[in-house]
Amino acid sequence: MSERKQQLLHKAVEIIAEQGYGALTMRALTRACDTKLGALQYHFRTRADLYRDVVAYISAQYRKSFTLNIGDLGDVGLHELVTFMIDGLPEVNETLQIDRLWPQLMAMAQVEPLVAELLDEIHLRYLRRLEELLKDAGAQSPRAEALCLMSMIRGASLFVGKGKRWEEELGAVRQTMIKFVAAKYGDLV
Repeated sequence: MSERKQQLLHKAVEIIAEQGYGALTMRALTRACDTKLGALQYHFRTRADLYRDVVAYISAQYRKSFTLNIGDLGDVGLHELVTFMIDGLPEVNETLQIDRLWPQLMAMAQVEPLVAELLDEIHLRYLRRLEELLKDAGAQSPRAEALCLMSMIRGASLFVGKGKRWEEELGAVRQTMIKFVAAKYGDLV
């Protein structure tokens, strides 16, 4: 991917995080990047192409940082995975404004099937690993428990994420989630 395309995608992510997904249009991106629509269409022929590339960019940033900071997903234990899902990685959180971005992407997925499909792919990777770890821990319903944990963790950004009403409670909520998982799965956390 060219450096220019990465710059455009980063700016698109900023627009979504700061103004909401409804603000991301081809014209808004051209204004934000001080470029011409034709130049933007060289990289993204359609709005669907732009959305697809934005979600792929976010996924790639996550995967790259995860691998560099934590390791291969298949080698990660329950503690590392849950902690990552709760905290993310500082450089990814800062660069992509994760607390503000994820709720927007989730909302976007409700009206854009392409975004829903791509987010499902991202979540499926974590779900499979989490389910595998919970199965190894002796969970009675590893899929249901994995989905419950993912829902709890993802939902936290709606209430205690950056800029949210109860943001100051983030530390306590984080600790409560870690304690909950530790109490349920013991030594694995």
